[in-house]
Amino acid sequence: MTVPTSPITANAPVPNVTAPAGSLTWRRLRQNKALLVGGGILLLIVLIAIFAPWIAPHDPYFQDLAYRTAPPVWYEKGTWLHPLGTDQLGRDYLSRLFYGARISLLIGISVALISGLIGTALGMAAGYFGGRVDMFVSFLVTTRLSMPVILVALATVAIVGGSLWVVILVLGFLKWDRFAVVMRSATQQVRSLEYVAAAQSAGASTWRIVRGEVLPNVVPHLIVIATLEAASAILLEAALSFLGLGVQPPLPSWGLMISEAKAYMFFSFWLIAIPGSALALLIFAINLAGDGLHQWLTPEDKA
Repeated sequence: MTVPTSPITANAPVPNVTAPAGSLTWRRLRQNKALLVGGGILLLIVLIAIFAPWIAPHDPYFQDLAYRTAPPVWYEKGTWLHPLGTDQLGRDYLSRLFYGARISLLIGISVALISGLIGTALGMAAGYFGGRVDMFVSFLVTTRLSMPVILVALATVAIVGGSLWVVILVLGFLKWDRFAVVMRSATQQVRSLEYVAAAQSAGASTWRIVRGEVLPNVVPHLIVIATLEAASAILLEAALSFLGLGVQPPLPSWGLMISEAKAYMFFSFWLIAIPGSALALLIFAINLAGDGLHQWLTPEDKA
């Protein structure tokens, strides 16, 4: 015997209870304006840095004293030969701006990588093992926080000598404390969850638990801290270069470009405004992309 069905329920469409994972991911990405805007600007700067040798109109190191402090093209005396003008030595400013993006991105990525490896290892060890390991890491963090980064960096660079790799190493070994603090707190939260206890009960090794269970769940926090530290490292390098203790001439660092132009700020304002605006745009893009990426990776944290 068959049970009669209602015509309403019989003809009703079956709801699609599970949306494809790809469409759901794409929908979340489109709704994440911070990631789209910040990531788009950052991608553009990265592409400019990569293809700088091919898109730069001139050699960034070539000096032409006949065109010293030539104005940008939007000024009355500006020409398309040098769209952003030239500096005090007649070097093309657009070309130096393109090559300067390489230095800023190299410093930001390298410092975030070095400090991230140190801070993540210390923070996860303190959060997972606790006890004396936690006390030792907390002592290291407290000791590091008692030393101002900019003063220690200034003293170290002044003693050792300023260069690109010296700045990277000094900042990388000084900016790991935020990684350690955040990773310690995040690891302590993850360590108390049930799947970690289940892995321990199953006899998994400590390295297997940390690598397979703890680390994937603290990656969103790690990404946010990495973006913040990369932006902070770029600003610190600009400050050191402005003081003459960072990247040395003739490398086209944006901070060094601002330093070299400070004597002309009342007569050729664009010499400071152009690299300063590029530096501010890069920091804005990194922070915005990092915040958007964190929201995309952890949608449950959004209100």
